[in-house]
Amino acid sequence: MLRWIRGLALAACFAPMVAEAEEQPVVIELYTSQGCSACPPADELMGRLARMEGVLPLALHVDYWDYIGWKDRFAQPGFTKRQKGYARAAAQRTIYTPQMVVGGVDHVVGNRPLQVMELIDKHRDRADPVALTVLRDGDSLTIQAPAAGAFERPALVQVVEYTPAETVSIERGENAGHTFEYHNIVKTWRTVGEWTGEAPLNLTTTATPPAAIILQRQGPGEIVAAARVD
Repeated sequence: MLRWIRGLALAACFAPMVAEAEEQPVVIELYTSQGCSACPPADELMGRLARMEGVLPLALHVDYWDYIGWKDRFAQPGFTKRQKGYARAAAQRTIYTPQMVVGGVDHVVGNRPLQVMELIDKHRDRADPVALTVLRDGDSLTIQAPAAGAFERPALVQVVEYTPAETVSIERGENAGHTFEYHNIVKTWRTVGEWTGEAPLNLTTTATPPAAIILQRQGPGEIVAAARVD
C-alpha cells in the first residue's frame, strides 16, 4: 500500500511528502454518463471501490449520451477519445457505458460487481513491474523510478486530477428526477512525459491533489505503475 511519510521533527514539516510504491493500487477506469440509465449501479459501485485499500477508481464521464436530453457537466470529449482508444486496442467495434477498464487491459461491464472484484483480485496478485516513487512539495511533484529495462515502446507518464465526490440532481433525460453521488470524478488526464525504461525516471511536474500518477504502455495498454497523490 502506498504511504505518505511525514517527518516528525519541526524541520521536516517543511520537507516534501513522499509516496512509496510498496504495493501499488489497482487502477480502475469507469466510463460513465449522467444521461445513461444503466450507469447508476456502476456509479454507486465506484463509491464502494473508493473506500477500498489498494484500489484507485477513476470515473471518466463521456459525452456521447448528452444528446438524449441531459448534458453531463463532468463529460469531456477527451474521455470519449480515450475509451475509443481502448476499443481499438482490444479490436472492439463499439463503446458503451458503463464500462470499466482494470489495469489498462481488462474490460468489464461496470455494473457487474462480482466480475469487477475478480479482476481486482487478479491484478492484485500480479507483481509490480515498476517501483514508482512520487515526492510532493505543495503542487510540485517529482516522479521517480529505477531503470526497468528497455520497453518495446516508451511508457506514458500521466497525471490525473480528480474530485473525490459530488452530488448531482438530474433534471432531464433517462435519469430525470433522480439525485446521484459521483466519486473520483476525473477533471484532467494529461501526459507529461515518456519513459523508455532504460534509464531511471526522474521527472518534475505539477498537480493539485487529489491526483494520481500513472505509467502506462502506449495503446492505451497495460498500466505498469500507479501512485496516489493526496
